[in-house]
Amino acid sequence: MKKIAITLAIATALSACNNDKKPEATEVAPSDTAVKEASAVVSFDATDMVQKTSYSIGQNFAKQMSQNFEGLKKYDIEIDTDLVVQGIKEGFSGNGKFPEAELMTNMQEFNTFYQEKVKAEQSRIDAEALVKAEATKAEGDAFRAEYAKKESVKSTESGLLYRVITSAGNSEKPVKADTVKVHYKGTFIDGKEFDSSYSRNQPTSFPLGGVIKGWTEGLQLMAIGDKFEFVIPPEIGYGAGGSGSIPANSTLVFEVELLEINPENK
Repeated sequence: MKKIAITLAIATALSACNNDKKPEATEVAPSDTAVKEASAVVSFDATDMVQKTSYSIGQNFAKQMSQNFEGLKKYDIEIDTDLVVQGIKEGFSGNGKFPEAELMTNMQEFNTFYQEKVKAEQSRIDAEALVKAEATKAEGDAFRAEYAKKESVKSTESGLLYRVITSAGNSEKPVKADTVKVHYKGTFIDGKEFDSSYSRNQPTSFPLGGVIKGWTEGLQLMAIGDKFEFVIPPEIGYGAGGSGSIPANSTLVFEVELLEINPENK
């Protein structure tokens, strides 16, 4: 851990050196006023293999590590790049201000400080997510309560709500072990669409036992050619964790058309 911390500090220091001022094509210029008196513009032969490689190592290293300082800013940690560059220069010259043991202690203290910042930020994010998830659940509960009052809407013990949009009059229904081919559209309770095979103009096939519980249950109520609307509570949807663009505790509305059962066998 100590080695990683020290490596990161050096790497990000080089990043700062590169980012503060862009050098001319054949010069390396200091990037801060604090070290100008001890620094001189270093010219090099861009055709010399060792010299151009030496410069390229610094430039490439700085480029690769340039995001580290920016990453610290979200934890309200603003690294003093003047001191970083000074530490690098004095370290290379053997005139570093801290003995090895104290240097290690400094980095360990920073690691502890940084981890505390990360933990605090994560706690804040988790708290905000919990509040949002609770609000989403409450909104979904209210939506389902109103939806259930609509004419022709039916419910199951799991909490699935559904209504028949069109019935083809067929009798063949899938079971959990089947593969089905469907067209569908998924929306949030505000009507915003998050997925649609209709938009892609491409039906989708999947094992009925391999999708969310609300779909597994609902599609077994359908016959080939039927089109249903499902309102799926989070408990048989994507739950408290959500999925991708679907927030935690979301109630979802699906329009589903059953096209085929076990299409690979036909």
